[in-house]
Amino acid sequence: MSDEPPEQFYTEERWQNWLTRVEEEELDPENEDSARLLLNLQDDAAIAIAKIVSAYEDDRLGEEEAVEELNEVRDIVLTEVDFEDEEKAMLIDGVQTSLVPAFYSAEEFIAAGAAEEGTVDDFVRAAANAEAEEDLDAALGYCVQAGTLIIDGAELDMAVVEEIEYGLVSEWINGLDSLQSAMSDPEVVEEDEDD
Repeated sequence: MSDEPPEQFYTEERWQNWLTRVEEEELDPENEDSARLLLNLQDDAAIAIAKIVSAYEDDRLGEEEAVEELNEVRDIVLTEVDFEDEEKAMLIDGVQTSLVPAFYSAEEFIAAGAAEEGTVDDFVRAAANAEAEEDLDAALGYCVQAGTLIIDGAELDMAVVEEIEYGLVSEWINGLDSLQSAMSDPEVVEEDEDD
């Protein structure tokens, strides 16, 4: 038995620091710095997901432990935020929505591996079609399958995403894009970068 403390993938405090920054800053989604802050917050959570998957793949975590870790991070990140500023609350809600399939994809990947048939593009288009038919469960399911392939190293082609009308699926794909970046470069996003 080693005496090393267990690896911490994400903490309540880390999420809270991001939320505090969002609360304190003048946010304008049209403004590049504001958009970057929200993207960094999203990428940071995606990196935690990627690190858990990597720890599982490297046998540093068993299946059950990995799923528990994912659930812990999900509980932190997807808890409803209580902001006085409604617009900021909506922006955070958007980030949380984007991250939903990233969590499910990681869980699915750990439990069952990558989807065996179909490509990321196929699943993304299927998700968009399901959303058009208002079958959101199916749409999420397709996004999750796409996510398992992304975790497995497949590429998400953003050109396909541009074909999709703005809606839940486009937000979910945005989260998978963060997951893809995190899987290829799971380096921590610095919380207090001064540009």
